[in-house]
Amino acid sequence: MTDLWRGAGPLVLASKSSARQKLLAGAGLPFETYAAAIDERAIEAPLLASGQGASAVALRLSRAKALHVGAKRPDRIVIGADQTLSLKGRVLGKPADRAAAIEQLSAMSGEVHELHSGCCAVRGNAILFETVSIARLSCRKVSPEFIKAYVAQAGDAVLNSAGGYQLEGLGIHLFDAIEGDHATILGLPLLPLLNFLREEGSLLS
Repeated sequence: MTDLWRGAGPLVLASKSSARQKLLAGAGLPFETYAAAIDERAIEAPLLASGQGASAVALRLSRAKALHVGAKRPDRIVIGADQTLSLKGRVLGKPADRAAAIEQLSAMSGEVHELHSGCCAVRGNAILFETVSIARLSCRKVSPEFIKAYVAQAGDAVLNSAGGYQLEGLGIHLFDAIEGDHATILGLPLLPLLNFLREEGSLLS
């Protein structure tokens, strides 16, 4: 436990995301990981079909992850998080394959898109906290040759994030301007989460 941590036990992160784990670890928060075995596409599909936006989808997926793991670890605060990408009103999820990644990257070229990062904290089946933070990213105009080379070098990592990129990796080459905090871009609204944990009493304020 850290000196700042006042919780009865470590947090549980309902995710295998290395970026989210690094954010929590960097903030000195004790946590364990427990991946949420949910069908994200099955949850997402009816929301998109009914016209729900990127923020609503990110929050619903975050909630589903947190509640799924919260039922298995009812004694702990469980954190669920998810991220969606909005491009000109279209919600993009993780590419199904490299061809889909090339399609997404081609559509993003020369355009501004938004990343919607949702976060939900639960204890058991009780929702304690929910939020969505948004970042805006300006993609430079890139050539088809660049996109093919980028996807070839990044490999299957392009399948792990909406839009087919990780900003902390090769994805940085795609952009010429970014508006938003680093944690939101990496998929976890850390500042609002820390505020909740202080108010809840798990963090020294």
